[in-house]
Amino acid sequence: MMNVNLKKMSGLLLVAVMVLTVVSCNQKKTDDSKKVTILYPNWAEGIAFTHLAKAALEADSFEVELINLEPGLIYGELSKENSKGDVFMDAWLPNTHADYWADYGDQLVQLGESFSNGTTGLVVPSYVDINSIEELNANKEKFDGEIIGIGSGAGIHANTLKAIDAYNLDFEQITSSGPAMVASLQKAARNKEWIVITGWKPHYKWVNYDLKYLEDPQGIFPKDVCGIVSRKGFEEDKPKAAQFFKNFNLTESQLYALLEAIDNNGEEAGAEKWYQENKELVDSWK
Repeated sequence: MMNVNLKKMSGLLLVAVMVLTVVSCNQKKTDDSKKVTILYPNWAEGIAFTHLAKAALEADSFEVELINLEPGLIYGELSKENSKGDVFMDAWLPNTHADYWADYGDQLVQLGESFSNGTTGLVVPSYVDINSIEELNANKEKFDGEIIGIGSGAGIHANTLKAIDAYNLDFEQITSSGPAMVASLQKAARNKEWIVITGWKPHYKWVNYDLKYLEDPQGIFPKDVCGIVSRKGFEEDKPKAAQFFKNFNLTESQLYALLEAIDNNGEEAGAEKWYQENKELVDSWK
């Protein structure tokens, strides 16, 4: 009799373990559908898009992880079959990041546009009295023969090298970072010194400084959108999050207000503050 009971108990325990395993697996699937990993570069607008998305998704009980990487690494990671990331919100397409898209685009999906009117080019303060890239060589000494650039992985860095060749500029592009470029601009503007930088819109420098693009007669610097791209399968795995990213879109004035909030309050706190103040707009994307 004792053996029979032990057998029955063993059978019941086995059934219980199987039930718990099924529940656990289903729970894991549910949890995974509420996890989103956003990859982002160290660019002002990319930081802003990403942290706003984080604030909005976390308000809907998503678990959001942010990973900061160079753009080439972002494209490469999202293209992997078992990518650690889900989404990138600052893909300059179809032109500035054309080389990345040629390499990885077949393994990616473009969901939407975080900003629809992106421009790039060589930028100077408005007090600099030239108006075209063609005038740079004649004023080389005033610029110390330097174009202040950002990271070498950025599409604008590659396009600036093309511009140096196309216009036969006797200039060197100084590779730095977005923050370092802005610091150089700030110092020059304070002293009314001549400076030329690699610039783009959207970016908060256009709010803080009186700037202008140098005319680009050869059309080296294109117009783009800030695209939102994902790994393949993201829409199927996480449809609610994917819908949010498909609808996410900011105007220039909205983005600059978000950038100002981040500048005054920090990345997470600033994005959260702007989200709470614009909750109706952002929640309409969900």
